[in-house]
Amino acid sequence: MSRVRRRTRTAALAAALALMTAGTIAASQSATAGVTSLGVTSLGASPAATDLYVDPTTQAYAAWQAASGTNRDLLAKIALTPQSYWIGDWAGADQTRQQVADYTGRAAAAGQTGVLTVYAIPGRDCGNHSGGGVPESEYARWVDTVASGIVGNPVVVLEPDALAQLGDCDGQGDRVGYLRYAAASLADAGARVYIDAGHSGWLSPSEAARRLQLIGFTDAVGFALNTSNYQTTANTQAYAEQVSSQVGGRPYVIDTSRNGNGSNGEWCNPRGRALGERPRFVEDGTALDALLWVKLPGESDGACNGGPAAGQWWQEIALELAANAHW
Repeated sequence: MSRVRRRTRTAALAAALALMTAGTIAASQSATAGVTSLGVTSLGASPAATDLYVDPTTQAYAAWQAASGTNRDLLAKIALTPQSYWIGDWAGADQTRQQVADYTGRAAAAGQTGVLTVYAIPGRDCGNHSGGGVPESEYARWVDTVASGIVGNPVVVLEPDALAQLGDCDGQGDRVGYLRYAAASLADAGARVYIDAGHSGWLSPSEAARRLQLIGFTDAVGFALNTSNYQTTANTQAYAEQVSSQVGGRPYVIDTSRNGNGSNGEWCNPRGRALGERPRFVEDGTALDALLWVKLPGESDGACNGGPAAGQWWQEIALELAANAHW
């Protein structure tokens, strides 16, 4: 089982956080050059890069650059934290390949690990706020297009909600087969694949394990939990350890992007939430590989609770998440 162990913060991060506290974070050139999360030393089959990559093209980064005063300080907490790059069916094949190559290429050039979230399964989200996905006949080709753009060895979170929603609606096609194919294609391209398995408030540990075993771990490294949700890290890790014990001790990653105050039972733009722990690779004696920010804080879950459409920037809730953070 792979592991990475922690070391002290890099000088770049220490400098960035000091400036952030003073409200005078250095201009975009510093972050573009690679302001990092907690540094780690890689072991075993873990990614060779020792830091997670900060993407200066996010909506949060643009909002931070345009802000001033207190808002700028708060938005820096989001903008300068490594987050996942989501790739889906909203672009044509050439653009999809280019986007993947650009993001993973920048991360690799910086000597850091990028995180990709692959999100285009047929029947995605059962037609709800994030409904869509590519046609059943096109999924394998689409995944191969994504794989063809991969540079280096990014972490990939594979198809949020797809396994947890298995059988919940029509139009899913051979979802198990699609996920198996995607794991193989992306792993062959160098990605470190974690199959999304919902969250601790969704499936029982035994059911999550059963569904993960349908896909198998011939190509995927492990599984991902809490993507875009709010379950606490402690509860999620306790749940994940139960799941892991039933799938051969496979490792997992946890999305901590918005779980700082835990869940209030809502999933779509709940108020009063907070940024969670900063992303980092982990060695704590469990099967936990990393804490990640998979969901991009400040981007709406959908047109609910006063929010804009899914994926659109919502500055009001971004500031709320940052202000409520316990760090």
